[in-house]
Amino acid sequence: MDSLRFAESLTEHIFSKKGYDVKILDLKELTSFTDYFVICSADSDIQVKAIADEIDKKLSEQGIKCWHKEGYKALSWVLLDYVDVVVHIFKKESREFYNLEKLWGDAPAIFVEDPAITKTAKRKKSTVKPKLK
Repeated sequence: MDSLRFAESLTEHIFSKKGYDVKILDLKELTSFTDYFVICSADSDIQVKAIADEIDKKLSEQGIKCWHKEGYKALSWVLLDYVDVVVHIFKKESREFYNLEKLWGDAPAIFVEDPAITKTAKRKKSTVKPKLK
């Protein structure tokens, strides 16, 4: 699996634990230490931990080990390093403070929408009947 597909597959685990504001930053042309950042937000310490644990558990089940983990003590920003892809799970306030998207502003960004929300939005749209004149 290439690194972009791997990054995209991680978003499933983020959304399963109600993470939001998910972005994938393409760093291939900007740095040599990783290909992609996957960045997401959570509302609480517990949710940050739940997302990180879910990713780690699901990937471990597939035989994919995390090379390095940081932030489990404070839980305002957890980093999971899978070499080609680095996952950043932020509490909302920490994400605003550290602002990785601005720091890596030259990187092309992909905003990833939660498929469950997208399906609900489409379903709502399709149930609205147009007004006839």
